[in-house]
Amino acid sequence: MRSLKHALTALVLVFGLVSVAQAGDADKKSEADAPKELKNQTHCPVMGGKIDSTVYTDIQGQRVYHCCPMCSDKLKADPDKFFKKAAGEGVLFENIQSTCPVSGEILEDKSVYSDYEGRRVVFCCKKCRGTFNEDPEKYLKKLDEDADSKSENMKKMDHSDHSGHNH
Repeated sequence: MRSLKHALTALVLVFGLVSVAQAGDADKKSEADAPKELKNQTHCPVMGGKIDSTVYTDIQGQRVYHCCPMCSDKLKADPDKFFKKAAGEGVLFENIQSTCPVSGEILEDKSVYSDYEGRRVVFCCKKCRGTFNEDPEKYLKKLDEDADSKSENMKKMDHSDHSGHNH
């Protein structure tokens, strides 16, 4: 009987220790999972210098400011590297999207978004946000393709015809 009491006491102590350890792990996990406070960009992600607001690269729906024009090519060569670094530092770049990367719809407001590896990507609805989260790389490329086609369309427009512009 005495050894049964000792066994039960030991069992209770083991369960108690396991419960305390799990509670401690849960606290550590919730601290790690807590979202970082995001801050606006103040330094160039490439060279680390203070940004010049007249020097920037528009990429994947984000406007990334630089310290000098030479940093743009480095950002374009490996954007994931710099976006991930910024995400780790809690930096939020300026979002310049005008359309949803999934549906292509014009964004009326920017209340539905997802923060993905240093990018804030905006959607027209929660369904599109879910679709994006299934294959983010596909839709990040689409953001660049949409921006490139808009740029090409602007270049192709004949600006000598000002009919309909009221001037």
